[in-house]
Amino acid sequence: MHTHEQFSYDVEEANFDELVVARSHQHPVLLDIGADWCAPCKVLAPKLEKLVQEYGGKFLLAKVDADENMRIAGHHRVRGFPTVIAYSRGQETDRFHSAQPDSFLRRFIDKLIEQHQVR
Repeated sequence: MHTHEQFSYDVEEANFDELVVARSHQHPVLLDIGADWCAPCKVLAPKLEKLVQEYGGKFLLAKVDADENMRIAGHHRVRGFPTVIAYSRGQETDRFHSAQPDSFLRRFIDKLIEQHQVR
C-alpha cells in the first residue's frame, strides 16, 4: 500500500540521480524547481501536490529548493522559478515555467505519462 509521501518528495544534490534519474526509468517524474520566496511557486506547488495524489502514482513529484541546490538549477539551465521538468527513462522530455492553470497541468502530465508508456 502506497502512502502519499512516496508519490511526492524533496530532492537535493546528493540524492538527485537516485530519486529523479533512476526512478524515472520506472515512473515518469515531474521535477519542480522552486524557491520559498517565489510567489508563483506557492501557487503551483499545491496544484501539483493535489494532482500527484489524484493520479495515484502514475507519476512522481520531486521537489527541489533552488536556493539550497543551485547546482541542480544550474545543470538544468533554469532561468526562473518555478520551472517544472518532465523526466522519463532517465532523460528530460519536456518543461514549463511559472504557475499554470489546472487544464495545462493535466495535459502536460497526461502527455508525459503517455510518452513514458509508449517507449
